[in-house]
Amino acid sequence: MPQAHQIAASPREVGLDPAKVAELFTRAEREVSEGLLPSCQIAIARGGKIAAMKTFGRAVQGGVEKPATDETLYCIFSCTKAIISSAIWILIGDGKLAVGERAGDIVPEFASNGKETITVEQLLLHTGGFPNAPFPQPDWNSHEKRLERFKSWRLEFPVGQRFVYHPTAGFWVLGEIIERRAGVDFRAFVRDRIAAPLGLPGLRVGLPRAEHDRVADLVWVGQSLTAEDYKKVGAPMPPETEVTETAITGFNSAVVRESGVPGGGGITTAADLALFYQGLLHNAAVAGGRPIWRAETLQEARRVRSGDYFDPIFKYKCNRALGVVVAGDDGFANYRGFGRTNSPIAFGHGGAGGQIGWGDPVTGISLGYCTNGFDRNEIRQGRRGVAISSLAAVCTA
Repeated sequence: MPQAHQIAASPREVGLDPAKVAELFTRAEREVSEGLLPSCQIAIARGGKIAAMKTFGRAVQGGVEKPATDETLYCIFSCTKAIISSAIWILIGDGKLAVGERAGDIVPEFASNGKETITVEQLLLHTGGFPNAPFPQPDWNSHEKRLERFKSWRLEFPVGQRFVYHPTAGFWVLGEIIERRAGVDFRAFVRDRIAAPLGLPGLRVGLPRAEHDRVADLVWVGQSLTAEDYKKVGAPMPPETEVTETAITGFNSAVVRESGVPGGGGITTAADLALFYQGLLHNAAVAGGRPIWRAETLQEARRVRSGDYFDPIFKYKCNRALGVVVAGDDGFANYRGFGRTNSPIAFGHGGAGGQIGWGDPVTGISLGYCTNGFDRNEIRQGRRGVAISSLAAVCTA
């Protein structure tokens, strides 16, 4: 649970409308009440504080089904990418890393099979060319096997040719880059340089086994869509990736929870996720009297770098900055994981299964939403996220 000094007495204390917040929470609860999702957790923040937080439903935690609470932890999948990216931003601000550096110069084991020219920036933008590089989950906690995989990975298309989302592969390399340049395990770097200074002990990349009983086990819900279902809404059937049912339920295993896979293994509460974005929005001085990130680095990190790259399925511009997505003003913000009412400069990164994490510099609002119900109906899941984000983005009084 967030620390007491981070919880507002009421939404009004931070300039939010209690009625609008109540409407937001009613929408978040809907699928739990209807029996689709087993549980969900939502938190909205502003002014450096949680304005309101609620948890709905039940979840299996430590082998026991029980009511989910505000202390229940959830896997946030690719919302983790924003956290790892922000660790990269720290190294950039410290002068220990530059986005134009070649990843293979930092991690020589990666410099093989045509990957020698891939830069740090291309890893963050998903234009490196190895989106489906294999790395079995049971090996994720082995540094030796990680490096062996780096050596064996091959390109699927020329470096920088196009955007194709890399679910995990690219961020494994970024995690290794953090370790080489910071001199510590990437999980410890996130803990010591981001979570601890922000006062967010529950923001974890790599969860110790002693705390696994707090995590809501993931379950699949709903029915998969057919090619005809996609055709009816004018959307192509998405290609198969490493995000399979077996892979997702594998995130319930101890080795995956401990590994903290940098592309999708973060485990936290919705409150700590929302407060992480408050940290990025305000970048206030922390211990030592200095902010975590250099102001100019934050500004540059949130600048769209991939405007000329298009989503391979829906053909909209990707709007990728350095590891995060920017909403944009072209009418496609809802495709990028935001609401229809977010400002164009809202930024963040969603996660598989409908996890939501973003901050909006215009309103100062940040949102965290987590669920352990992985909906097979991807269109319904996407619409749910857009609805929740749209309501959250207009909660100011």
